[in-house]
Amino acid sequence: MTTRMIILNGGSSSGKSGIVRCLQAVLPDPWLAFGVDSFVDAMPAKMQASEAGLDIAADGRVSVGADFRALEEAWTEGIVAMARAGARIVVDDVFLGGAVSQQRWQKALGGLAVLWVGVRCEGEVASGREISRGDRVPGMAALQADLVHQGVIYDLEVDTTHAESLECARTIAAHVS
Repeated sequence: MTTRMIILNGGSSSGKSGIVRCLQAVLPDPWLAFGVDSFVDAMPAKMQASEAGLDIAADGRVSVGADFRALEEAWTEGIVAMARAGARIVVDDVFLGGAVSQQRWQKALGGLAVLWVGVRCEGEVASGREISRGDRVPGMAALQADLVHQGVIYDLEVDTTHAESLECARTIAAHVS
């Protein structure tokens, strides 16, 4: 079965976005990229810092409400529809609910061929990246480093603690059928 989607899951500042850019460069066919950050940026401003939407606490804890989940479901279904229509898709996501988040994707995917990739990064390293980025709430990377992987089943895992994005992308590309 031909892989239609690659779903990368990792905590904030783990290196997913860099891997996605490198994947687009090394994969022989064109792949569209969609990330949870773009989804969040597309939400109405009134849903930011909202119990019904997305709330990021001062310590980096993230909570989402019913309105967020409804839009997330539509976003997920839309991405899967593009893959069903023939597009190859790479998704950069943060499974805040661990296995439950993966199950939401699985429900939408049905029988679509997907390569599940865990992007790991030691919390201390991810925290350093978080500080240098300057666009994240301090503490988010450390809190998510292990949380997002709890109960998630992967076809492949990469670790960006010491590996560069291109090296990880080549490892992933070698597993795309």
